[in-house]
Amino acid sequence: MMERTPHEPPLHLRRFVAEDFATYRHWYADALLDQHLGPMDDEWLAHVLTDTEGEQWAALAGEALVAVVGLSLDPEHEAWVISDLAVDPARRGQGWGRKALLGLLALPAMQQRPNWRAYVADDNPGAQAFFDALGWQRLLAPSADDPFWTFGWRRPQ
Repeated sequence: MMERTPHEPPLHLRRFVAEDFATYRHWYADALLDQHLGPMDDEWLAHVLTDTEGEQWAALAGEALVAVVGLSLDPEHEAWVISDLAVDPARRGQGWGRKALLGLLALPAMQQRPNWRAYVADDNPGAQAFFDALGWQRLLAPSADDPFWTFGWRRPQ
């Protein structure tokens, strides 16, 4: 069970739906979020709603959208990739990203997915610190050809 404060509503995870988009798009007025995950547009929404290979998850505290997590399958590494993880900028630093990711990984549907990866830009120290704090391993450092850190996590058996 996810830890929460007495006044904090429980976290609920479900697939992202079109009705989430207006709130989610508004988050991208935040310069830091837009720099690392933007831009956010109608093309993104159309892709998410029709994508049959990837998954976009919404994390809600009560009725409020607090985080969005994207997943895609990487068959080459037999791993699921955290393609994006965005937290409502007004809630940044309050643990919602951690709660969303740990909650997602704990879902029964995720139990059969043992290998996970995340690719984090070298110029995104906040995201690097996030995965470090969760105990993910740094598998590959950025290079001239690939400016991303490769993080990995394997579900304990």
